[in-house]
Amino acid sequence: MATPADDRSRMLGGAVAFGAVLAGLLFLVGIAKENWWALAVPVAVLVLFVLGLVFWIGWTILTVQIEAEGAELGAGTGGAGAATSSRETPAETSDPGVDTGDSGS
Repeated sequence: MATPADDRSRMLGGAVAFGAVLAGLLFLVGIAKENWWALAVPVAVLVLFVLGLVFWIGWTILTVQIEAEGAELGAGTGGAGAATSSRETPAETSDPGVDTGDSGS
């Protein structure tokens, strides 16, 4: 059974699809009438959208907060890297009560 939220989502999807078809028809009519605005407006919107994305990425990089305090994580200093450190041998990491199969016999 469809919920009211599902119905609203379907109506919104239909409105977006109808809007896209309408914009496409207006574009094609403008091209057929050799109206340069039919090309200038979509190109301008696309260029401004891409420039907005580039600005947003640059702004995000510019304003990112970097925490400089504390010890850096590296091999053997804790975290996930400590369990797989290449400096440790299996004998250093194994529990003496656990048989690892390296009994030498």
